[in-house]
Amino acid sequence: MSSLNAKIQDVFNEPACENNRGKDAKARKKGCSKPLTPGAAAGGCAFDGAKIVLQPITDVAHLVHAPLACEGNSWDNRGTASSGPTLWRTSFTTDLTELDVMMGQGERKLFKAIREIKEAYAPPAIFVYSTCVTALIGDDIEAVCKRAAEKFDLPVVPINAPGFVGSKNLGNKLAGEALLDHVIGTAEPDDAGPYDINILGEFNLSGEFWLVKPLFDRLGIRVRASIPGDARYLDVASAHRARATMIVCSTALINLARKMEQRWDIPFFEGSFYGITDTSEALRQISRLLVKKGADPEILGRTEALIAEEEAIAWKKLAAYRPRLEGKRVLLNTGGVKSWSVVHALMEIGIEIVGTSVKKSTPEDKERIKKILKDENHMFEAMAPRELYAMLSKHEADIMLSGGRTQFIALKAKVPWLDINQERHQPYAGYDGMVELVRQIDLAIHNPIWRQVREPPPWACQTAVEDEPPSSKSKTATVQGFKKFAGTTADDFGEC
Repeated sequence: MSSLNAKIQDVFNEPACENNRGKDAKARKKGCSKPLTPGAAAGGCAFDGAKIVLQPITDVAHLVHAPLACEGNSWDNRGTASSGPTLWRTSFTTDLTELDVMMGQGERKLFKAIREIKEAYAPPAIFVYSTCVTALIGDDIEAVCKRAAEKFDLPVVPINAPGFVGSKNLGNKLAGEALLDHVIGTAEPDDAGPYDINILGEFNLSGEFWLVKPLFDRLGIRVRASIPGDARYLDVASAHRARATMIVCSTALINLARKMEQRWDIPFFEGSFYGITDTSEALRQISRLLVKKGADPEILGRTEALIAEEEAIAWKKLAAYRPRLEGKRVLLNTGGVKSWSVVHALMEIGIEIVGTSVKKSTPEDKERIKKILKDENHMFEAMAPRELYAMLSKHEADIMLSGGRTQFIALKAKVPWLDINQERHQPYAGYDGMVELVRQIDLAIHNPIWRQVREPPPWACQTAVEDEPPSSKSKTATVQGFKKFAGTTADDFGEC
């Protein structure tokens, strides 16, 4: 446990984070996570965060050393996609029971589970996750993994991130530390070249990275490792031979990028594949870093030619949507890198941003938003469901982009909604992804269902009381009373 505490303190001391460097020693030890609000949902734990980062490594067996519920609640927690292996979608757990805990059988059961996975699936590696129960009872997963690796001649990697040590974001960083300690640098590629790069924090949600990778292929740039989206164990193990790194989500893996730069002199930058301008700038940045590391400068010209070609195609496709969407107002209720990258992408085609959540955004993310929107009033840390509903019901936004947890607020307010979080089914990265995002927004806003649901119900039609016969005036009064009770007016229903 002392080694874990030391690792946590090391993760909290992040020199690559400008905000972290500005803290005093006492504040730095507290980390970046805010204290939980009593009675509120706590969100993901450290174990959940570690599993999110590592599970998309598709050919690895992910074994959770815990009672059954830990694996049940964390399985398939991201909508990532694989171009080949499917082992990562198989759930492995030691399924500890109360009897196992009382009789001290946890470590024995873990060793047996590793042996069974080795014999049945022969994976290139097994990742073993510690959890609250097994950490509290003192199971030494590092010792078990070391013994199993020697016995079965197989990499068995301990992921020491039990849920109680902190937040999901801390788990992300501890997962990066596990890769540094046990995986990256353990395999030497025989084909390393001057155009090899790493992509960190890219999860390949709904196959998004498959829209970007062909751009690198056309430039002759090889993605040595995409961590974790659609990754393979040996690719991650040889990631130390890349020449440059791009971070898509620095909130999760900034520590991994910084330490890879320190150990293997791999420069990194943070960028985004959301939007035309940001995608182009990401390609330029990668090419510049490769040239600094010894690549032929002619790649800069090829990059500009590719960007010009792809931008022309994308803008031509988007031209059809501009008249239909220009001036439309979007409320973005998300966080992290999407809080600024999606904002920039939407503003490129004339969509107005009426608000964006910065709840999960870093101080650097917030500074980017300020530069893009030029108005801090459009940023909100958190908005209660009641406030979201009030804003949407007043028609202050034409559509809300958010995760699935807030979709029903928009639907209740009779406002279009589009999923922008990890549960989505459409890829939005790269040039083609931007076109798809705009197409989905257009389909949502102009879907005829919204005109239908906003029409008055048959019983809400209002006719002038003075024109009605005496026998029907009581009926009209009843309708008026119903409208008053519902908090609406005749204008809310339109004309019948």
